[in-house]
Amino acid sequence: MSAASCLLTEDQFLCSICLDVFTDPVTIPCGHNFCKTCITEHWNINVQCQCPNCNKVYSTRPELKVNTFISEMAAQFRQSAQQKASSSSSEQQVSKPGEVPCDVCTGTKLKALKSCLVCLVSYCETHLEPHLTMSGLKRHQLIDPVENLEDRMCTKHDKLLELFCKTDQMCVCMLCTVLDHKTHDVVPLKEEYEGKKAELGKIEAEIQQMIQKRRLKIQEIKRSVELSKEGADREIAGGVQVFTALKEYVERRQAELINTIKEKQRKTEKQAEDFIKELEQEISELKKRSSEVDQLSQSEDHLDLLQSFLSLNTAPTTKDWTEVSVRPPSYEGTVVRAVNELEETLSKQMKKLIEVEVKRVQQYAVDVTLDPDTAHPDLILSDDGKEVYDSDVKKNLPDNPQRFDTCPCVLAKQSFSSGRFYYEVQVKGKTEWDLGVARESINRKGDITASPQNGYWTICLMNENEYKAAAGPAVCLSLQSQPEKVGVFVDYEEGLVSFYDVDAAALIYSFTGCSFTEKLYPYFSPSLNYGGTNSAPLIISPVNHTE
Repeated sequence: MSAASCLLTEDQFLCSICLDVFTDPVTIPCGHNFCKTCITEHWNINVQCQCPNCNKVYSTRPELKVNTFISEMAAQFRQSAQQKASSSSSEQQVSKPGEVPCDVCTGTKLKALKSCLVCLVSYCETHLEPHLTMSGLKRHQLIDPVENLEDRMCTKHDKLLELFCKTDQMCVCMLCTVLDHKTHDVVPLKEEYEGKKAELGKIEAEIQQMIQKRRLKIQEIKRSVELSKEGADREIAGGVQVFTALKEYVERRQAELINTIKEKQRKTEKQAEDFIKELEQEISELKKRSSEVDQLSQSEDHLDLLQSFLSLNTAPTTKDWTEVSVRPPSYEGTVVRAVNELEETLSKQMKKLIEVEVKRVQQYAVDVTLDPDTAHPDLILSDDGKEVYDSDVKKNLPDNPQRFDTCPCVLAKQSFSSGRFYYEVQVKGKTEWDLGVARESINRKGDITASPQNGYWTICLMNENEYKAAAGPAVCLSLQSQPEKVGVFVDYEEGLVSFYDVDAAALIYSFTGCSFTEKLYPYFSPSLNYGGTNSAPLIISPVNHTE
């Protein structure tokens, strides 16, 4: 028997229905063999009694009897296969958590090598062998092992999902295309797979590009932090140097003040010591004469007293001390003069610092031009949009929403919603003007009260020499000189608006801690003409970077 089984191939011991070694094999009239249970269930499902292999139809269901010869041969083959599987299982990998196990293995589940899309079963190396050798099974589609193979079956028709409906964007079976998706655009899964794979390639390329952009942005941000740190270090070093110099100067001036006062005190003490020494000398002489006089006055000899009186030493020379005195030195003004000198030095140092600051902010100079669509009808703008003055004559212009209709104001065409910007305006020859920035949503109709609360950050000249910052309430400004050119600097993120006297290199005023959430526009008001007394224009000047 063993010798005979060696002459038979493995295909002859496998049921073509269950694809496993025969269990209770039966032979039907056409000569094909099946497991008794497999062929019985097959005929129970189908209306006709038909051979699954040759399709021969039987009018009546044949009587099934177990073929004892094939049964014995199958038993021996099963035993041999089990021994072979047992010996090879030690070489194959046992299925681990997360790996697809073989669906055929009993007991210890080995790792599946392939999954069959026809059988919907995953096989280890041993149980996969029939699919590699049997002609009928070689046509089955094998893929890398996957779980939940039943998900690849159409739940409605119990057929393999092998097509893709592009209309409904879903996987369908062959029967679906005849019934539910009859008029739809249906393609093989492989065709849609290739398309989607190409699409995924594009998506992956886009993702990689986005990742690269973000990496570059990270590098940019890190570089910004490095530059910020370098700037902070330079600023700290410069600040420490300035304050150290100021501290040393203040300490030096303090020492000089103390020395001056002490020197006056030393002179006073020296004068007093000299006076006291001279007085003590005179007292000594006077005491000596007093002693001689006292001794002579006690004599009772008339002749001796008279003779001795004549020979009495002449009175010592003494000074008239009536008008002599030691006056404390005057210290009035000593400290004030020292502080004034200190203030002058600080002013000079402050001027140097402002000059450096002006150089810095000039780096952010922008080209600004006036927007005629926002200009009050009285205003005259130059062709290049760089000059504006009030004509006292109202022009007939369309009253669009952007135009100021009551106050003689105009905005720039340019707006800014981030970063820093700087521009300069010549105000020479004017008796009144108003400059700064305004947010986009300001009210442009009727009377306007400029203040941060209303969206304006401005300074102004009133009545020829009265300067104010429209801080709500207004802040009066005390300036050393009347500026002829005003620089306006804005740091959007920092919430800072600063005004400079460009020629004097002086800070006029700063709005700090502002919260900007809209676009900001440079704002200009040449004020009224006043019959020609304020006819000079506001001129947006090119920035000459100071060296």
